[in-house]
Amino acid sequence: MNIQVIEQNGVPEYAVVPFGELRALLIKMEELEDIRDAKAVSEAIVGSAETFPSEFVDRLTSGEHPLKVWREYRRFTLASLGDLCGVSASALSQIEKGKRSPSVELLGKLAHALNCDMDDLLREVK
Repeated sequence: MNIQVIEQNGVPEYAVVPFGELRALLIKMEELEDIRDAKAVSEAIVGSAETFPSEFVDRLTSGEHPLKVWREYRRFTLASLGDLCGVSASALSQIEKGKRSPSVELLGKLAHALNCDMDDLLREVK
């Protein structure tokens, strides 16, 4: 970069920069500001609410049982979630297959263990 410094009383007062180099500097500064703003927005979104990957959302909207989607997303096995909630793995499997409905009490325990709302674990009735 070709910069000419003009001093006044022995102190740098002005800098003369070729116009093309000034333009390039301004573009880089704008890009850095955009990056900073994008990071701030991202931190605000992530800090205020949990976000989910598209694969997770796709599974929920495809008709797959939400309990199974949430369980696998939170990396629980049927046995480990069952142990935590005081129910057998086979009972959870039956719920995930739609062969059985959870009690309100069990639904609350599952929601707590999976860190979601009880409504998130219910299949939409059509």
